[in-house]
Formats: sequence, structure tokens, C-alpha cells
Amino acid sequence: MEDVQNLHTHTKYDDGADTPEEIILTAVQKGFTSIGFSGHSYMHYAPEHSMSEEGTEEYKKDIQLLKQKYQNKIEIFCGLEFDMYSEIDLTGYDYLIGAVHYLLCGDKFVGFDRSAEVVKGVIDDYFAGSGIEYAKAYYKALSELPRYGDFDIIGHFDLITKHADNIKFFDETSREYKNAAIEAAEALSGKIPFFEVNTGAIARGYRKKPYPSAFLLKELKRLGFGAVIASDCHDRNMLDCGFAEAVNLLKNSGFKERYILTKQGFVPLSL
Repeated sequence: MEDVQNLHTHTKYDDGADTPEEIILTAVQKGFTSIGFSGHSYMHYAPEHSMSEEGTEEYKKDIQLLKQKYQNKIEIFCGLEFDMYSEIDLTGYDYLIGAVHYLLCGDKFVGFDRSAEVVKGVIDDYFAGSGIEYAKAYYKALSELPRYGDFDIIGHFDLITKHADNIKFFDETSREYKNAAIEAAEALSGKIPFFEVNTGAIARGYRKKPYPSAFLLKELKRLGFGAVIASDCHDRNMLDCGFAEAVNLLKNSGFKERYILTKQGFVPLSL
């Protein structure tokens, strides 16, 4: 795959294993033409899973310095993965990923991007044991992303299917589930231009295929979204994990192109 790029990358500034420079060196070694960093936005309700307020400023300065240091080897972008309920300044970034990792249940921020045991607890405690009600609450929240910022990319659209290869919290083939997912896609259409084919769950051993699922990919294509391939990298050794699978999944879903970020903005490349 020419013009290899990853825009969903985490570092030691949040919950990643590596420094930005270590990731850049790996990207160069793997033949990447560009790399984007997307630290988790500061979450006052989950500081252990996000960059701190002070760390956010250090992160931005660090990436700017690395842009200069490696300008003749690789193009570097400074982005942010914004969690929907973060209350932070969104200026000063090259691109923004919008994502939902927490549900607001009453007055509690409930994290669900967790182990299967934690997800079961969330469903039992907040949705009376109903997996489909949990899924519907997630998609309702996702549909509200544009209220919180002007995002370029929707992060891991069907994140709640993370454990689907091993445990069925809800029926992905049911009309009720599909309607909830499609309604979210329709609500986001025309407001966020791109979605990512995310391979992070493959790297971490949860899934065998990227998300979104095949049926959602076809709906996203119907609605005119552009596709970005990203590894949701937390370990530099998995920087390009699953990229070939992502390309095949897009082709099989009718996509003819993927997008990469350049200094001139997002541009399409043939698959």
C-alpha cells in the first residue's frame, strides 16, 4: 500500500506504551510517508485514561519540535482524539477524531471500552441487563458528537462490538440494532466527513476483523462518508497492524478509495 499513514496513534502522554519519537522512528523504518498523533483529550472524569491538562501542552510542543527534527524523513501531524464529554480547547491541532468512550448515565460517566466483565457490569447496572438498550444508548450518544466540536474523523464507529467475536452482548444482525447504528450514521452524515476503519481491536486480541462491520461500511458508503485506515496504535510494534485486512474490507464493501491527510487537507487515494 503506497502512502502509508496512521492518524490514530497514542503515546506515553496518554495510555500508549511509547514516546512520540519512538513511534516516528518505527514509522520511518516501516516505510510510512506520514504519521499523525491523536492523544486522548483530558477527561476530568477519567484522568487515568487521558492526557493531563499540563501534559496536553507538553504533547503539542513535543510534536511541533519533532515535526522540525524529522521534516526531511516523514510528515508529522498533531491531532487529538476527543472524548465527547471532554471540556477542553480544540484549537491548535491539525485534525480531530471524535469518539465516545463513556456514556453519561444519570450523573455518572460510565466507561465501556473495557474488559468483557466490565461491559457486562455496565449492562447489568445501567441497562437492566439489556444489551440492545446499551447499544441503542451508545449510538444515540454517538449521533450527538457534532454538538461538541468540528471533527474530521469518527473514531471506531461501532466500538461496542469490541468483544463480539467472543461474547454476544446483543444481536448485531437484529433489525433493532441495525436501525440504531444506521440512525447514528444518518445523523452524522454531512457533519463529520470521514470515518476510520480501525484495526486496534485486532492488535489487542479482541477481534479478527477491523471495525466498522461490513453492513455498516455499506451504509457509510451510501451516506457519502470517506474512509481513513487507522490502527488505533498503543504499541509501536502494531503501528500498521491489519492494514491489508482494512483495504480488503473496504474493497469488498464497494469503496474505491481511502483518504490520507496532507498539508493541503484530506486527499483520496485509489485502493
